Amino acid sequence: MSSPQPFQRVNRESTAGLITRQLREAIMLGRLEPGTQLSEATLAAEFGVSRGPLREATQRLVQEGLVRAEPNRGLFVKELDEHEIRDLYAARTAIESAAGRTIIRQHRHDAVLALRAAYESMQTVAEQGALAELSNADLDFHEVLVSSAGSPRLQRMHQTLMVETRMCLTALQGTYRDPEDQVAEHRRIAEAIAAGDSEALVDAIEEHMQEALDRLVPGGRNAGASARVP
Repeated sequence: MSSPQPFQRVNRESTAGLITRQLREAIMLGRLEPGTQLSEATLAAEFGVSRGPLREATQRLVQEGLVRAEPNRGLFVKELDEHEIRDLYAARTAIESAAGRTIIRQHRHDAVLALRAAYESMQTVAEQGALAELSNADLDFHEVLVSSAGSPRLQRMHQTLMVETRMCLTALQGTYRDPEDQVAEHRRIAEAIAAGDSEALVDAIEEHMQEALDRLVPGGRNAGASARVP
């Protein structure tokens, strides 16, 4: 029986991956705004590549749900409507609750230390009044929460959701009455994990997600009740 032939390195794949990351970041940070049309010719020229790797990169973003393809019109940065925002926060509630319960079940003291460090970083930038940095620290807290659970699958799902969340956080900047409220919500999550209280953890995560929905979606608390995940 002959040995299988090794796969050859494909540079085009690497190029497509680099383009995907740059476009994803531009969408996440609002440099490519929702509704923006993506011109293959313009982007290929800007990146200095052929249309092949550019097309592959944009198709990856379509699969991730960050770009939509319209027949006979082209590609557009996705706009999150009310239903999608509710669905986003429902999915985050499920994933982050699962991650927190895993940390509690595994008695991950290192995770507790990391989460406390994350909300203390939030506290520092909140005291400085740096709202953009506070949004970044907010995202960091949630990424620490999920990564600390040690589940690659939860982390992969969460990473895509966090790109969409970043799009939402741009709209949320300055909507807290007091940045200290934002820090307090995250402190409550971390301390519920530290106490090993799964019920308090889920309550804290659901309340945190609902608070975000209340600011993002008109009538969020009543109309968004279905977005909560038990």
